[in-house]
Amino acid sequence: MKKALLVIDVQNEYFTGALPVTHPAGSFANILAAMDAAAVNGIPVVVVRHSSSRPGAGSFQPGTSAWDLHPDVARRPHELLLEKQLPGSFTNTELETWLRERGIGTVVISGYMTQMCCDTTSREAFHRGFAVEFLSDATGTLAFTNNAGSVTAEELHRAVLVTQQLMFATVMNAAEWIRVLEKG
Repeated sequence: MKKALLVIDVQNEYFTGALPVTHPAGSFANILAAMDAAAVNGIPVVVVRHSSSRPGAGSFQPGTSAWDLHPDVARRPHELLLEKQLPGSFTNTELETWLRERGIGTVVISGYMTQMCCDTTSREAFHRGFAVEFLSDATGTLAFTNNAGSVTAEELHRAVLVTQQLMFATVMNAAEWIRVLEKG
């Protein structure tokens, strides 16, 4: 089954902005390794960029440096740059049509944040009949505290991975995924 690597929201906001990704360590290097392996092995890469749909929102404002793709992602080859305004990469975008036109049946999830856009995109793909591979160490998040409580980045990340493996995706690390690609 043909695959496509989705690189979701690897934007400066997660490096120099208000939402610095902290877990897992090395997630960014693993995203880049997955992109490089995809390019070498003929796997199409779709880079997804989030734009805030709420006027006055502090993060992901188009045209700001925090909204820009991380330069290392922007300069790597990709077949499609997809703009989205909601957490799911399929919602109000051409992603499903683009994948189906190319006979792609498996999407590979990488990027930020694990529990938000990566999780939502994986679930949307599953609901649309795609197989999903979720790269455990090429996705990432940070700790959160709000009116509902607090959660560490590690707890949040692990909970999403366990849930993904339970029903929606095959969870594997980037090195495992790259080994599978290289074996053909």
